[in-house]
Amino acid sequence: MLHVVDGVRIGVAQAGIRKADRKDLTVVLIDEGSSVSGVFTQNRFCAAPVQVCREHLDKGTGIRAMVVNTGNANAGTGAEGLRRARETCVALAKLLHIEPNQVLPFSTGVIMEQLPHDRVIAGLPAAIAAAGNHASAQQWVEAAEGIMTTDTVPKAASTQVQIDGVTVSVTGISKGAGMIRPNMATMLGYVATDACVTPAVMKALSLALAEGSFNRITVDGDTSTNDSFVVIATNKASHAPINSLQSAEGQALLQAMLQVARQLAQAIVRDGEGATKFITIRVEGGRHTAECRQVAYAIAHSPLVKTAFFASDPNLGRILAAVGYAGITDLDQTGIDLYLDNVHVAIQGGRHPDYREEDGQRVMQQAEITVRVVLGRGTAADTVWTCDLSHDYVSINADYRS
Repeated sequence: MLHVVDGVRIGVAQAGIRKADRKDLTVVLIDEGSSVSGVFTQNRFCAAPVQVCREHLDKGTGIRAMVVNTGNANAGTGAEGLRRARETCVALAKLLHIEPNQVLPFSTGVIMEQLPHDRVIAGLPAAIAAAGNHASAQQWVEAAEGIMTTDTVPKAASTQVQIDGVTVSVTGISKGAGMIRPNMATMLGYVATDACVTPAVMKALSLALAEGSFNRITVDGDTSTNDSFVVIATNKASHAPINSLQSAEGQALLQAMLQVARQLAQAIVRDGEGATKFITIRVEGGRHTAECRQVAYAIAHSPLVKTAFFASDPNLGRILAAVGYAGITDLDQTGIDLYLDNVHVAIQGGRHPDYREEDGQRVMQQAEITVRVVLGRGTAADTVWTCDLSHDYVSINADYRS
């Protein structure tokens, strides 16, 4: 069940951006007085809409609308791509009687093709009309479908939390299935709440949510040119404004929003192109969380590890090899333990004397698997979510533009 977020209205339309007869244009209308923050890709070859979003958020004039198109990423398009992204903002602003820098543009799809912004602009009135005058849960459902590219299922999540005795709603959507390793700093994520949050807290809130969710997933290790994650607080709820994430109210909101963000992030992994298995990689016993995540990503990005999971082949030496080349130069292999779910595979860097291959294979055949590595270097820990690598991944990406 998705909850309505008072202050956010969404409309979806068909603009024929890449394919006919599909909803590919989404407009999000945000009430005046809302607080908005975003976190974006660290890919230096970032898309035109990412550049424009950063500019408009930096102006601090109050974001009132977002426009999202699928089918074309408007990345690798140079000065002309920037011009088209800005013209889209101008067109939507004119229709809504707001300023262009109060609009955030987003694009996802094929790279190095100019955005057919004339089609985007022509579709804006229909999308605005679809948003209507009232917010509804169905609008979020349609938006989750409207921002899809190679996704096989729409991705949406929602929850509610009590803050100062007031019921606060949190709802979000995301898209992504391939070219996924958000490094925030091709996925899009939007999470909104009607909670009251001061503008000074919004940046910290969006960073904390990204770090705890979208920055913990990978499908193929490719950081997209278009990765964007936007957090909206409409300030409609009747509780006192949250001015610190460290307060009890701030922590309650953070945990509720983190629950939604993690559901959306994990849904991307579960829908990974050609994925058949969802894999949690937990690295413990590190000196700090950064090296734990470094090891986790080395395992998650290994084609040999990922294909072994697809084949349900307990060739688990591949995991130990990935731990070894993760880049920890003073790593002592005799301190490493490896677990596959509850099966103790390796102890002190060598095969556990009680480990049996049939036990490993039993776990490898599951749809959801946890890999746990203990480094024996300290008390830090971190987790990454990934998937296997199948024949279909190659087929999907070989035929992506056809």
